[in-house]
Amino acid sequence: MKTAKLLLPLLAVALLAGCDKKTEEPAKPAAAVSYIDKIKARDKLIVGVFTDKPPFGFVDESGRYVGFDTDIGRRFAKDLLGDENKVEFVAVEPASRIPFLQSDKVDLILANMTVTPERKEAVDFTNPNLKVAVQALVANASPVKSLDDLASRTTIVTTGTTADIWLTKNHPDWKLLKFEKNSESLQALSAGRGDAYAQDNLVLFSWAKQNPGYRVLEQKLGDEAPIAPAVKKGNIELRDWVNAELAKLGEEKYLLKLYDQYVRKELSDDTKPESVIVEGGKWQG
Repeated sequence: MKTAKLLLPLLAVALLAGCDKKTEEPAKPAAAVSYIDKIKARDKLIVGVFTDKPPFGFVDESGRYVGFDTDIGRRFAKDLLGDENKVEFVAVEPASRIPFLQSDKVDLILANMTVTPERKEAVDFTNPNLKVAVQALVANASPVKSLDDLASRTTIVTTGTTADIWLTKNHPDWKLLKFEKNSESLQALSAGRGDAYAQDNLVLFSWAKQNPGYRVLEQKLGDEAPIAPAVKKGNIELRDWVNAELAKLGEEKYLLKLYDQYVRKELSDDTKPESVIVEGGKWQG
């Protein structure tokens, strides 16, 4: 009986303890860290840009990063962090743009990246800011008159560009000579190492105007396509912020100002700005 009397208080304590556990509130899940807050805490926006693709991204005589894309990056930093200088530019090549996003080396890519189904599998694109088509550049003296003439010749491309992807997919039998940098590809063309250079037509028009003796083939490789900033796959918060920012900038015709500053002088006088820029992110494909 003594044993039973001792057990009863212990059992009561155990039951009370069990009741206390049942009334405890479940632990709340940790709140997801806002990516925008992460950028603000760092006090710096990190943007991947080209350094050898004028007029969109290049380095001027003083070593300053400048260009159409680069100035957009500065404006993003100003509107997000209150100072256009609170941006860190990271030089990228066409093939490194997606890996740099995936490895968190940059927050955002502003490096003239054409939206393609393959790339949409790897990154999230914002609304567009430019439109482009791929064409080919040849020397004036070249016998090449159309894309079909390139089937038996050597075409230079920059690795990871839309031209590289399109030709590899649609003309796997063509001979492609690949380089990592846009500047290397253009140097190879001028040195006669290939018969043509396939690239975004805006780049080709600009280079041909600065380097007399070349012409752009009229025929396009594939359809006209949008160019857009890109964020890491799943970074919906930053993607939506950029979309809202592009819409706001569209109201003040900001891209038209950059077009007048950087792009207009690179193209023929009869080129319409709306054939190049997508103001407000409103793509009409």
